[in-house]
Amino acid sequence: MATFLYRLGRASFRRRWLVTGVWTVLLIVFGLGAVGLSGQLSNAVTIPGTESQKAVDHLRSTFPEAGVGGATARVAIAAPEGQNLTAPATKAAVDEVVAALREAPEVARVADPYQTGSIAPDGSLALVQVGYDKQAFELTDADRESLLETGRVGARAGLTVEFGGDAVRGAPETGTTEILGVAVAALVLVITFGSLLAAGLPLLTALVGVGIGLAGITIVSGFTELNANTPVLALMIGLAVGIDYALFIVSRYRNELARGLDHEQAVARASGTAGSAVVFAGLTVIVALAGLTVVGIPFLGEMGVAAAITVAVSVLIALTLLPAVLGFAGDKVRAGRLPGLRGGPKPGRASMGERWARYVARHRVPVLAVAVAGLAVLAVPAASMQLGLPNDSTAAHDSSQYRAYQLVSASFGPGANGPLTVVVDAEDSDDPQAAAQRAAARIGDLDNVAAVMPARFNEQGTTALLTVIPRTGPSDGATEDLVADIRTTAGELRGSTGAEISVTGQTAANIDVSDKLADAMLPYLLLIVGLAFLLLMLVFRSIVVPLKATLGFLGSVVATFGAVVAVFQWGWLRDVLGVESIGPIMSMLPILLIGVLFGLAMDYQVFLVTRMREDYVHGASAQDAVVTGFEHGARVVVAAALIMTSVFAGFVLAEDTLIQSIGFALAVGVAVDAFVIRMTIVPAVMALLGRHAWWLPKWLDRLLPNVDVEGERLVEPPRDEQPDRTPVPV
Repeated sequence: MATFLYRLGRASFRRRWLVTGVWTVLLIVFGLGAVGLSGQLSNAVTIPGTESQKAVDHLRSTFPEAGVGGATARVAIAAPEGQNLTAPATKAAVDEVVAALREAPEVARVADPYQTGSIAPDGSLALVQVGYDKQAFELTDADRESLLETGRVGARAGLTVEFGGDAVRGAPETGTTEILGVAVAALVLVITFGSLLAAGLPLLTALVGVGIGLAGITIVSGFTELNANTPVLALMIGLAVGIDYALFIVSRYRNELARGLDHEQAVARASGTAGSAVVFAGLTVIVALAGLTVVGIPFLGEMGVAAAITVAVSVLIALTLLPAVLGFAGDKVRAGRLPGLRGGPKPGRASMGERWARYVARHRVPVLAVAVAGLAVLAVPAASMQLGLPNDSTAAHDSSQYRAYQLVSASFGPGANGPLTVVVDAEDSDDPQAAAQRAAARIGDLDNVAAVMPARFNEQGTTALLTVIPRTGPSDGATEDLVADIRTTAGELRGSTGAEISVTGQTAANIDVSDKLADAMLPYLLLIVGLAFLLLMLVFRSIVVPLKATLGFLGSVVATFGAVVAVFQWGWLRDVLGVESIGPIMSMLPILLIGVLFGLAMDYQVFLVTRMREDYVHGASAQDAVVTGFEHGARVVVAAALIMTSVFAGFVLAEDTLIQSIGFALAVGVAVDAFVIRMTIVPAVMALLGRHAWWLPKWLDRLLPNVDVEGERLVEPPRDEQPDRTPVPV
C-alpha cells in the first residue's frame, strides 16, 4: 500500500498540470450537470413494508379520491377577541378564507369547517383541513407561499390564521451556517501551520471535493427521489474529512521537507505514509456510511451512500490533486509565516504533545479512571432518551406551524394535530357497512380516544376510512400505545367481521418509522463494528488495538447521546445554543450518529496510532513508540478535531431542528472522541499494555496480507529508485 501510494503521489507531482486539469474539468462538468439536471428533494420519511405504508399503497389503488398519502395542511382560524365564528360577519370572513384555500395552486380538497363540525365549542376557532394529491416534497416554494397568502384574506377581517401540517414545511436550509465552520477551520489551519498558503491548501482541495460531491447528488436528484437531508449530510462530512485528510498529508509533507528531502521525494513519502492512513481512515468512514443501506431504511441508505461517495472523492483528491497542488506551491508551503505563529515548539524544548503523552504514560491508571468516570457522567441522560419524528409541536416557537399547533390543542385537544387514519378493507366482508360501524364502535371504546369520525366509503363501497382523534398529541407515548391497541383490536375484528383493519396517517407512519429505526440500530452497530474491526486489525496487525478502538467508540457514542438528550430533550443550554424547541430526539439521529461518528472516530484512531505503529516497527520500544507517535500525531489530530468540531458546530445555527441536532451531536461526538478517547484513554491504555498492545497470533499474522500502512518499505527507497549498481564494462 505505502509503495503504491508513494508512486501515485510522485506521479501526481510530476504530472501536476494534467492532474489539476482533470479535476478542474470534472468540477466544471459536474457543476454544469447540476444546473441542467437537478430535481426536487423529498421530505418524505417512509419505509416500505410497514403497516402504515402498506395501507397508503392500498388506498392509492382502491380509494384514490381520499388523497391519503398526499400533503396536508391544517389551517387554524381564530376569531377576534370577544367574538365567535358563528356570527354572520365572522362566518362570512371564514368562508372567504375557505374559498381562497380552494383556489390555491395544487390544492385538491378543502373541508368546510361548518359542514364537518370543526368549530370549537366556544366558537373561537375553526379547523380547516386542506389536502393535496401531491406529496409535500413535490410542492414548490411558490405553492407554499400561495397557501400562506390566503391567511391575508382572514387577517383583513380581523381573524388570526395560522398554518400547520407537512404541506407548510419546506426542505431544510442551512443558509450560511456552514461558512462559520469553514472560517473557524481556516483559523485553526493558520494557527497549526503558521502559514496562509499551507492553511489554504486543505481548504481548497476540500471545497473541490465537496463541490463535486454535491453536484453529483444534485444530478442524481433529477432521476430519483432523494431525501432533503442527503446533501446536508454530504456537505457536513465532506467538508470535515476533506480538510482533515489534506491537513494530515500537508503536515507530513512539511515534516519530510524539514528532514532535508527535496519536494518530489517529500510529496511521495507523505503520500506513502500519511496517504496510507488517509486511505484506511476513509475506508472506515465509507464502510460506516455505506452500511446504512443494509438496515432496510431507504432514506437513510441514500443519505449514507451520498456521503460515502463524497468521502471517497475527498480521499482521491487528497491522494492526487493535493500532491499536484503541492508541486505548484514548492517552498511557499513553508514560507510566509505569520508573526507570532511558529508552527511548532522552540528548538530543544519538548512539544506540548510530548509532555502530555509522557504525563499520561506516567500516570496512566488515574488518568484512565478520571476519563472513564467523566464519560459515565456525561452518558447519564442517555438512559431517558425518547425517540420521535418532527411535527408542528417541535417547530420553532415563532413559526406559524407552532402557533397553529397551540391554537388547535387549546380548542380541540392536542390529538387533533395528529389524527389517525384507520383503513377498513371490507372487500371480503358480507356487510362492509356493518364492518365499518363495528370497527368504529370498538375503537371508540379504547382508552385515549377522543372521537371517531363517521366512516367514508370509496365508490365501490368496499373500503372505508375512519378518522380517529386521540386525546394526546402525536409525539406522546400514549398515542403510540393507542396505535398498538388499534392494531391489536384489528385481529379481533378480522375474525368477527372479515375485514382487514390497518392504521396509517402521518402520526402512525412516524411511529412505524421510529420503531423500524430502533429495531435496526443494534444489527447496524454490529455490522459496522465487525467490518471496521477486521479493517483495523489489517491496518495495525493487532487484536488488542482494534478492540480498544471499538470500546472507546462505544463510550464516546453513549456520552454523545447523553449530551444530545440534555440539550434537545431536557432543554439544557437551549438559549445559549439557539435551540427553538425541545422534545423527543429525532428517530434517525442515533443510527445516523453511530454510522458517521464511528467512521470519524476511526479517523483519529488511524491517524494517531499508525504513527505509534510506524515508530514501533522501525525499532522504538513499545513505551517510547507511544510517546514519539503521539508527539508526531497530536498536533495534527488536535487541529483535525478542532476543524471537524467547528464545521459541525456551524450547523447548530441552522433553523431546522434535525440539522441542529445532527450538527450538535457530531460536534460533541468528535470532541469527546478526539480529546477524551483518542488523546487521553488511548495513550493511557497503550502505555498500560506496552508491547502486548501489538499482540497478534502467529497463525493470523500469516493469514493477513501485509498492507504496510506504516511505510516500513519506505525506509529504503523503492526498488525503482535505488541507485544502479550494475558493473560498468571497462
